[in-house]
Amino acid sequence: MDALKLAALDIDDLVILSAHTQDALVKPVEASYDRRTRTFLLPLRRYAWEKKRRFLGRGERRLSALSVSGVTAVRSTGIDRSAEEAVLNLLALRFTPSDAQDDPGGAIELTFSGDATIALEVECLELRLADLGAAWQTENRPAHEL
Repeated sequence: MDALKLAALDIDDLVILSAHTQDALVKPVEASYDRRTRTFLLPLRRYAWEKKRRFLGRGERRLSALSVSGVTAVRSTGIDRSAEEAVLNLLALRFTPSDAQDDPGGAIELTFSGDATIALEVECLELRLADLGAAWQTENRPAHEL
């Protein structure tokens, strides 16, 4: 399967990007924020939901990078950045627009299992997701109770 490359420039795009990152495994210590370029970068091991599995077949994970541009502030809750081996499960990406009528900015929230979140204040909605290498097989298919 070809490497995935997506961009999100509006809320509809973000919904698609969120679906592709659902259940990605993330090490918080790998997250970085460059104040000079206003870029937040999060390496993740995403589950390849777009790959069709045969009955009882294995799924795939891919090393990917989520990049957010125009970031002016980063906040987190429920995350211990000193725990080097900690792994979080990314559940969803959400955008809350600014209250100002003509302001394209707002807040992007990355929601993880265990009540952990990363909130990014952004000038506008501009995210990119790119696979960085080959896929590997996994027998562990994410599952959620309804």
